[in-house]
Amino acid sequence: MKIIGERIFLKLLSSEDISQFYVDWMQDEEVIQFLESRWKSYTLNDLRDYVKKTNDGINNFLFGIFLIENDEHIGNIKIGGINQIHRSGDVGILIGNKKMWGKGYGTEAIKLATKYAFEELNLNKVFAGMYANNQGSFDAFMRAGYREAGRFKNHMFFKGKYVDGILVEKLKETNL
Repeated sequence: MKIIGERIFLKLLSSEDISQFYVDWMQDEEVIQFLESRWKSYTLNDLRDYVKKTNDGINNFLFGIFLIENDEHIGNIKIGGINQIHRSGDVGILIGNKKMWGKGYGTEAIKLATKYAFEELNLNKVFAGMYANNQGSFDAFMRAGYREAGRFKNHMFFKGKYVDGILVEKLKETNL
């Protein structure tokens, strides 16, 4: 399955998609500084197992973000924690290739994943959490039509101090 945008496409990751580039992302402190998974070291097999386990369930969809022009895998986006009763899920994103930062690929991926969540998964609401100092992530979600739903004061421990956590959301029916 492919979800095609203007410059990128999303496709469900498989074990075959996992390369040394992905391992390198997960070992780059700058790339993973805002991820909760930053506390662990990953091998190629660890990441292959993670992808398989994540996509084998019914409540998570882990997509790779690929450039249309050359099929380069530049990051991942996940719709996860899907609650079928409340029709909600959370979105998490990683642009692993630092050369692609600040070019709008994150925003495009968020828009594509959100559209998929609403139209294909029939979710009513999607949301995401982030560190307040992760300005790139916050801006990408805002440009994708999300709104800030709230802040948790001194919620995250980051580089020796506490920072706020931000929750953003988008609703299907009201297009908020």
